[in-house]
Amino acid sequence: MITLSDNVAVCLPAKIGLYQIPLMLRCSSRLVENRSTEHIYQIGVIGLSPVSRAFPALFYPLPLPEYCLMTKPRIVTCFPLTDAHVDQIRDAAGAGYEVLKSSQETIHEDIFSADIFCGHVKTKRPVDWSAIVAARKLKWIQSSAAGLDHCLAPPVIASDIVVSGCSALFARQVAETSMALLIALVRSMPVFFRAQQRKEYIRRPTDDMHQKKVGIIGFGGNGYRIAKTLRPMVGQVVATDLFPQSVQHAIEDGVVDAVYPADALEEMIGQTDVNIVTLPLSEANEKRIGEAQFSAMKRGAYFINVGRGSVVDQDALIRHLQNGRIAGAGLDVADPEPIEVQCPLWEMENVVITPHVGAQSAWRVPVTVEFFCENLRRYAQGQPPMNLVDKPLGFPRPQHRVELGGHW
Repeated sequence: MITLSDNVAVCLPAKIGLYQIPLMLRCSSRLVENRSTEHIYQIGVIGLSPVSRAFPALFYPLPLPEYCLMTKPRIVTCFPLTDAHVDQIRDAAGAGYEVLKSSQETIHEDIFSADIFCGHVKTKRPVDWSAIVAARKLKWIQSSAAGLDHCLAPPVIASDIVVSGCSALFARQVAETSMALLIALVRSMPVFFRAQQRKEYIRRPTDDMHQKKVGIIGFGGNGYRIAKTLRPMVGQVVATDLFPQSVQHAIEDGVVDAVYPADALEEMIGQTDVNIVTLPLSEANEKRIGEAQFSAMKRGAYFINVGRGSVVDQDALIRHLQNGRIAGAGLDVADPEPIEVQCPLWEMENVVITPHVGAQSAWRVPVTVEFFCENLRRYAQGQPPMNLVDKPLGFPRPQHRVELGGHW
């Protein structure tokens, strides 16, 4: 390994075929916007001047990615940070790391320089995860979103790159959104909103939350918070979960009345008046709620989805809204997003749609930065990060996710 000082060049011998040629490695540096030092490396061929051997040094630069010769490991971020947030991350990481604030416009190139990546790539252009894995530089991805489909590509799953997420960080906001959607349906708010547009002041039938039995499909951080929020307003709250034994304390604490295993879903939804989906996106959860599940629900049940759109067979949902089995649907997520203009959901009076804002919060960025900084400290101490993702599973196992109802 060669260590270069600023503005110093080193000549290296190289052989191409039968010819021995000299290569020069040159380093310079500059101060960039985020006040970190950006090192600029060049590798080139040294040639002789055709004018005179008295002027031998001609430098012909050849392209060389900067990440190949970086002197410090780098943290690359890609979510809306202020300079103060960048300084907070830099302080948590320590002097041994550089921090680069990237953007959706430059992340496809910048991510190749990352040892640690924190963010969420939302561009239509796909990230070349195969090339990133092949470069063998990236060691840890901290998603700034709970959803992980933006980074859990097959090459990443098969690699030794550590992935952690933001599951449950904004469970309070998801619970608020669930409440808003459900209460709007139960109290016939879509009907009254449309009547308001027509300036009609007419009483219409409404329903009650009182004594309803609510089923929560997926009892992770969001499901727990929804149950805790709804519990005083309804008759019973039950749930299904892939790891029911890990959440028995929620029964003891009175947050939920029962937690069934995931394969008992049809049994549970046959008894509940409201079904709230919080399932993460994974291969196993694709279209998990479909024709068979909607047919198994009680006639007149309400349906809320604050998980992921592709967990639900949307065509089956529309059919059962039209035939009256489902009394109403509150959808913060859909498949596809945005919902197509010609989709019947737009015109239904028993449907409330919000554009995937369930986890939206005025505190989203500072809380995410605080969480990442805590995980940086754990990473430096050789501890697994909070919300460590089981990559084949697609989300954290109970022993690695943040404590339900805890600080996060």
